[in-house]
Amino acid sequence: MSTDFIETLRRRMPTGSIPISKALLGTYILIALAAPIIAPQNPYDLLQIRGWEASAAPGTMGGDGYIYWLGTDGLGRDIVSTILYGLRISLLVSIVSTAIAAVVGVTAGVVAAYFGGWVDALVMRIVDLQLSLPTILVALIAIVTLGPGIDRIILAIIIVQWATYARVTRAVALSEIGKSYLDAVRILRLPERRILLRHVMPNSIAPALTLIPIELGHAIALEATLSFLGLGVPIDKPSLGSTVAAGFQYLMTGQYWISLFPGLALLGLIAAINFVGEDTRSKLDPRSRSL
Repeated sequence: MSTDFIETLRRRMPTGSIPISKALLGTYILIALAAPIIAPQNPYDLLQIRGWEASAAPGTMGGDGYIYWLGTDGLGRDIVSTILYGLRISLLVSIVSTAIAAVVGVTAGVVAAYFGGWVDALVMRIVDLQLSLPTILVALIAIVTLGPGIDRIILAIIIVQWATYARVTRAVALSEIGKSYLDAVRILRLPERRILLRHVMPNSIAPALTLIPIELGHAIALEATLSFLGLGVPIDKPSLGSTVAAGFQYLMTGQYWISLFPGLALLGLIAAINFVGEDTRSKLDPRSRSL
């Protein structure tokens, strides 16, 4: 799933939309955390699924008096419940993978800049090679190699994202290494590990922090794309992407709601993250305000 549409929409949104985006993102997170409490049913508990109410249109009243406000899917699962539970998986995968990718990429970038020589050449050639390939291609290769599973999806996204953090951090670390305060630190003969962790890395990490919200949106979109292709999370732990894919086969029969409403929820989540991420980037990097 491409985020080009989200980026175009973000640039055209008025400034006042940022607080709305923060509120929307906060709402997404809260309902994802509270899904087991507020969801009408657990859509992945076979004992709670009513197969005879499959493909019910939005607004249909079920046998127990509950109204399926967004309808049910082809298995009789409540669409509202599948969205709430799908949010949990999508956010879990994206947050964990983005956090680990940031740590790996920042560490690799700082190490490459500090030691230079063959270490820098090796790290940056790997980065260049990865960034020269389409993101979805790298993710597909990783998934085919690693196999299915949530942990494999997380690892695949880490493989895709770490190079971006490494390149940005290395550029900043190179400028920090040439500053006089590091010369003073070296005179004190401090261990290199302490120099890296206490001096170089804290002063080189700011640009990477501005990337995290944007890469979080990319991670959600990538996970949704892989799930839509059938290479994402397992069927017993579906995300928003796999929920959209599950309803794709019903579109030609007029049962649009099975894919439409999870797709809108996914679109809103990615848009909110991108808007909030841009706001964060503009605050941490004042130069971006003039762009």
